Amino acid sequence: MIDAVIFDWGGTLTRWHDIDFHAESLALAAAVVATPDPEDDRHLHARRLHEAGSTIWGRSRDHQQSATIADLFTVAGLEHDPELLTAYYEFWVPHTETDPEVRPLWEWLRGEGIKVGVLSNTVWPREWHVGFFERDGVAHLLDGDVYSSEVPWTKPSPHAFAAAMEAVGVSDPARCVYVGDRLYDDVWGAHNAGMRAIHVPHSAIPPEQVGHTEGEPDAVAHSLADIPDLLRDWR
Repeated sequence: MIDAVIFDWGGTLTRWHDIDFHAESLALAAAVVATPDPEDDRHLHARRLHEAGSTIWGRSRDHQQSATIADLFTVAGLEHDPELLTAYYEFWVPHTETDPEVRPLWEWLRGEGIKVGVLSNTVWPREWHVGFFERDGVAHLLDGDVYSSEVPWTKPSPHAFAAAMEAVGVSDPARCVYVGDRLYDDVWGAHNAGMRAIHVPHSAIPPEQVGHTEGEPDAVAHSLADIPDLLRDWR
């Protein structure tokens, strides 16, 4: 039996987009609190924030240590006003659209009595992610969701997967399936936590985000619509 299917977010529930990280850092730098420092320059702040992002995601990759947007500014040595994050949020909105295949898949899973969960490595606050699901009309189909910004760990830590299981109300990892686009965080991580793993192989993972191990998935879904047939075979 399968009790739950838990999904990665970016590149899995949303389709992969290449990102202009310089433009992202400039948008993030708009939240820096102005100082009288003559070196107070938005492009300088953007460079420091980009470097801080590399540090933050390196900690995630190597130590499964979570972080928040506020941590990005702390590592960069900059102060910010959370109320000024509008430009950063708006930069990302076009890349947050839920794949149209998600809703029918989640409706099918719920109809089969299978819990639906999300576990995402992210620095964003919960309300941003929930807002995107609400906007796209799928939030009501979620049984539980965990974002690394609100727990101490990131994938591939088994603790992160355990938190996601607890969120959807299941206890046996052997009866859970994880779906994601990364062979380290998602596939190797899920196996290390005792789950089966389905790989969605359409993302161009940046080399610096590839971990020390690439897992071998139990199945590959070239489309989210493939997942019901894969689960039927296992059941």
